[in-house]
Amino acid sequence: QVQLVESGGGLVQAGGSLRLSCTASGRAFSNYAMGWFRQATGKEREFVAAINWSTSNTNYLDSVKGRFTIYRDNAKNMVYLQMNNLKPEDTAVYYCAADYFGGISDRVDDYDYWGQGTQVIVSS
Repeated sequence: QVQLVESGGGLVQAGGSLRLSCTASGRAFSNYAMGWFRQATGKEREFVAAINWSTSNTNYLDSVKGRFTIYRDNAKNMVYLQMNNLKPEDTAVYYCAADYFGGISDRVDDYDYWGQGTQVIVSS
């Protein structure tokens, strides 16, 4: 089992940057593909980015390509989401998720464990 805790959210102006962090506790972090999802008020949770265990493959939502970067440090049990050139439409609660022996899925149902989320607000 894996416990996930996100941090790094906050209020930022459009064009600014934030780095979200996700700390994983539990065994065998490297056995999990990791993803970031987000959920805006009144909307369904949507995929943002994913990375496989070896960091060799990543996957991104089209609207964040070139602006967001997902990366992980298996030695520290951490996964990050660097978000640059933020836009008001990026405002949401961001969730970290773990997919046991998974790939780089964009499907919510493929992920086994979820954090509690961290709020990101981008002002115009």
